[in-house]
Amino acid sequence: MIANNTHSKVIGYILWIFGFMGAHRFYYGRPISGTIYFFTLGLFFIGWIVDLFLIPSMDRAAERRYLVGPKDYNVSWILLTFLGIFGAHRLYLGKWITAILWFFTGGLFLLGYLYDYWTLNSQVDEVNRESRRFG
Repeated sequence: MIANNTHSKVIGYILWIFGFMGAHRFYYGRPISGTIYFFTLGLFFIGWIVDLFLIPSMDRAAERRYLVGPKDYNVSWILLTFLGIFGAHRLYLGKWITAILWFFTGGLFLLGYLYDYWTLNSQVDEVNRESRRFG
């Protein structure tokens, strides 16, 4: 079986450094535990340390769950993390109207930015599925 290679362990480990804020869990498509980590400092740093050893399995699970396509998950996450408040990730995904809205409202007053942390993997997956259907 060929791996999808949708997510990167390197990016997962880089985000793990900030894992007490849940960044790596959001990246691997686990928004509920990511939010819990955010509010509990990685379950009081214990869960954060345990996750150091769980990242390979989270990476494999994400690669089984998400679809490879023209839009790269890693590029999307980098754009969201560093330029998301300006809507750069939405431009990359072809969502021009909401990208402009994000640009002029600071990520829709940061609520849209948080929403995208919860849903970015699904958004990329949807764009990739549509490209297969119509491409």
